[in-house]
Amino acid sequence: MTGSHNIDSEIPIEMFDSWLKQAQESEPNDPNATALATSTPDGVPSVRMVLAKQVGGRPFCFFTNAESRKGLELASNPRAALCFHWKSLRRQVRVEGKVSALEASDVDEYFHSRSRASQIGEAVSHQSRILKTREELEARVREFGEQHPGEIPRPGFWCGFHLQAERIEFCWMAKNRLHDRFLFTKEETRWQKARLYP
Repeated sequence: MTGSHNIDSEIPIEMFDSWLKQAQESEPNDPNATALATSTPDGVPSVRMVLAKQVGGRPFCFFTNAESRKGLELASNPRAALCFHWKSLRRQVRVEGKVSALEASDVDEYFHSRSRASQIGEAVSHQSRILKTREELEARVREFGEQHPGEIPRPGFWCGFHLQAERIEFCWMAKNRLHDRFLFTKEETRWQKARLYP
């Protein structure tokens, strides 16, 4: 049996920041990668990987095409869940809550911080919709780049979201499956902490 863990902090956001910093030192690729789960109003779920960002001091932000599957699902059902898994640390964090749109200024700032190639890719992609051939996409990229030799305008459909955490669960994974799990639940302005069975 492995040694047990505990959480002294009463503020889960500080705990998450600490774990993320450790993951940035140990994970070989994208320590801020997270599985984002959304669903339709009648409860049909879907999940995909996104990169979580911190915007204006707020964690759990991400960017996407508003016309993509996740964008449409969030518009009709603005609740979501995230799951971070850091294999090198044997740790997992689950986050659940309501989702709200980021300010246009925040979205503009992040969009223009990306490489020119990434900006063009976002501008020409009809994300989640049928693409007949790879050549069609490459032609759209080439033509758009030629039409915009200077700054790339942010397309109106490209947006950002902030997941406002209501539940945050931390898990240390044990080889014997006796994981240490702690759940923080937001109650008005305070967080309540509880240990969970593995």
